[in-house]
Amino acid sequence: MKNTPEQNYYQEDEIDLKELFGILWAKKILIISITMLITVLAGIYAFNKTPIYEATALVEIGNYKLHNNNNNNNNNNNNNNNNNNNVLVDSVPELVKKLNLLFIDLLKNEKDKKATIISISTTKGVSGFLDIKSEASSNELAINETNKVVSYIHNKHQTIMNDVKNRRKLEIKNIQTRIDNIKNKEIKLLIQKINAQQNNLDEYRIQLNKMIVNIEDISKTNPALTALKLMEKRDISTFVAELNLQLMDMRDKKDTLETTTINDLIERKKLVESMLLPHNYKNSEVIGRVITNDYPIKPKKKLIVMVAFIAGFILSIFLVFIMNAFRKEEDKATA
Repeated sequence: MKNTPEQNYYQEDEIDLKELFGILWAKKILIISITMLITVLAGIYAFNKTPIYEATALVEIGNYKLHNNNNNNNNNNNNNNNNNNNVLVDSVPELVKKLNLLFIDLLKNEKDKKATIISISTTKGVSGFLDIKSEASSNELAINETNKVVSYIHNKHQTIMNDVKNRRKLEIKNIQTRIDNIKNKEIKLLIQKINAQQNNLDEYRIQLNKMIVNIEDISKTNPALTALKLMEKRDISTFVAELNLQLMDMRDKKDTLETTTINDLIERKKLVESMLLPHNYKNSEVIGRVITNDYPIKPKKKLIVMVAFIAGFILSIFLVFIMNAFRKEEDKATA
């Protein structure tokens, strides 16, 4: 009974598989040797390679209180402004760009560095924070490298806040100078003008009263001169009224300076002084501490050995098949 084509196919396939396993079995020592050699070499590499540790830090960007000097104007334009707004010391995206340039780009060609900054980036989903990552041959070196960046940020932002404080101190000084000028110059000058105006007004009132008496005396004897005197009396009366209005304006201005203006300046000065209190300033700092791991992140020894074992095993099988193919070719050539 003849075998069908399908039976022949399965028989051939079974013969091929047996032949392949036979070839591999015959070269098992070679396969094991190559696999073990590659695995051992990978293990030697992995265990002798300098371990790399990682340190990460989350830095909160500093801020300070921002007071509004133009409350009346700003209330009409922006209802969101108030006297105690928090403002970041620095723009986080711009700061990240600068830090990457200084601590990564400019240092990437340096050789024999024991510690390097790997990345400086903004924290996703959170504003006002940035992440710093460093790698080194030890946790201590990685922490020190991270702290270099943190110290740079801290010093830079401290300078900015000192500048803000100095501007506010200058503003307080200017406000006090304005108050002193009002008290010692403007009000005193107004008092002098008020006294002089009052004296002029009194003199013209006396002159006006004399003219009224004179008009009464001549009204019956000289009607023509009386008419002229009445016109003169009207002019003096108008001038006296204008002097009186000017005097009232000067007194109102003096009262405004002594009360409203000085009080507003004093309140503004107190507000700026309150902005100099320490709790209104917060410098950039690491949240918690610089985070490290007890174990190095590189090299991944177990993974390297495992991959080397698999790669060595596959390579050894491939070499066995190549050697077997060459042997068959030589046998055919000899035959």
